[in-house]
Amino acid sequence: MSALRLEIRVGGKRIGGIVGYPSELLTEEVAFLAYYLHWSYEQIVDLDHRERQRWVAEVSRINKRINESGRAGS
Repeated sequence: MSALRLEIRVGGKRIGGIVGYPSELLTEEVAFLAYYLHWSYEQIVDLDHRERQRWVAEVSRINKRINESGRAGS
């Protein structure tokens, strides 16, 4: 469990992070990274929001490059 979630659950004073991040977007990010990187749900949701978005962007960039190089060879 992330430190932020732990602090919120135990009533700590620290509040922040992405509280109320749309669940459909989180589900999409988790599914995307789990599919391509074979990471578990827990591993993915334990990433902070920005880090998870960086991984999504990087995997997307790699897929785009692969797809474009495949079209060039067709």
